[in-house]
Amino acid sequence: MNFPDRGDVDALIDPQPLPDFARVQYEPETAAVDDPSAAARTELDRLDFDGLEPGATVAVAVGSRGIHRIDDIVETVVADIRDRGFEPVVVPAMGSHGGATPEGQREVLESLGITESRLDAPIDARMDTDQVDTVTVGDTEFPVHVSTAAQEADAVVVVNRVKPHTNYSGRIESGLMKMTVVGLGKQHGAKAFHSTAIKEGYVETLEAALPVVESALPLVGGVALVENFHEETAHVEAIPAGSFTDREPALLEQAYDEMATLPVDDIDLLVVDELGKDVSGAGMDTNVIGRYRVLNAPDPDEPSIKLLYARGLTEATKGNGNGIGLADITRQAALDQLDLQKTYANALTSGSTAKAKLPLVAPDDEFAIRTALSALGGYDPDTVRIVWIQTTQDLSTLHVSEPLVDELPAAAEVTDLESLAFSDGTASFTRE
Repeated sequence: MNFPDRGDVDALIDPQPLPDFARVQYEPETAAVDDPSAAARTELDRLDFDGLEPGATVAVAVGSRGIHRIDDIVETVVADIRDRGFEPVVVPAMGSHGGATPEGQREVLESLGITESRLDAPIDARMDTDQVDTVTVGDTEFPVHVSTAAQEADAVVVVNRVKPHTNYSGRIESGLMKMTVVGLGKQHGAKAFHSTAIKEGYVETLEAALPVVESALPLVGGVALVENFHEETAHVEAIPAGSFTDREPALLEQAYDEMATLPVDDIDLLVVDELGKDVSGAGMDTNVIGRYRVLNAPDPDEPSIKLLYARGLTEATKGNGNGIGLADITRQAALDQLDLQKTYANALTSGSTAKAKLPLVAPDDEFAIRTALSALGGYDPDTVRIVWIQTTQDLSTLHVSEPLVDELPAAAEVTDLESLAFSDGTASFTRE
């Protein structure tokens, strides 16, 4: 498909005067764990490895998220398991991510710094599953699939972050339960789960499937991580198998209290430099931008964002642009980064097809901003409310248009006044 270049569209929308911008450092007070790896090693003592013979294989299940220091934490978990006399093996627990291929899932782990050479342990990225049972959720029959590689191990330890989900809200959202049921279900299990969850409810589907998965797996437990506003580790806790359902709601409540949010709620235009699966399952954290766009899930009331311009993809997402459909406008440079096979594999598995739709494609930043300002209607540079961020995971340094400066919270400090300029259509901020 050929998209218009500047010469095709330049005359359609007149240039608009730009507002002045302020560079803002946003630093809400929060707590962090000084050494997450050391905390993980200490917490592993809470899990029961006593029934294992020396040399037993322990699968360490790892997902695709850009969790703070996930490479260090996984390295420590693997080393601790080896120190206990067992043989660790890493099993990707990321459903269909990485294009639903073993090579793609290895590539995702490598982008997170998790490799066989670093860990001195094998990575078993097979996509094979076994259907271990069928459960009934509401009026729906749900075939439960479990990773063959995980079943072949003598024990399984799951490592994941507990956080608000990007498609729904409930007492259980993202965390150890979801990784165990969905991540270790690989593509077949993830597809069956999402198909059922969209109709019958995510929490209900998780709670129905978890006992079946626990019966099929030699699950020892998991290492749960909670992050603060700055996406740093705020809490590390090992949870024994059988206790996920009881313990995760309290950790989720802590995650909600600690989560990153934009400094203002009423926004005309939000510009996001990069989206990606390493940032959020939805490419952009829907709890930050206030958009779910999934069937049977109402969008949050806040923040209220009229238009969203997504400029590109992270390197670590490896072309998986799932979430670009949350934007209203993107640019040609973002399309050039897209790997549609990976994006579609993710969207078709999750059932959330809206997130893979293409928004309006502008040839460059300059025309994208011009388009957005015109689309706002009654645009006035003296009142327009623009927020510009790197990713929804990094909200510490951002830009806001000058009309928003007086509304910033006390934790937000203006560090510079800057102007938005374009060079060959590409945007950059320059100090005034």
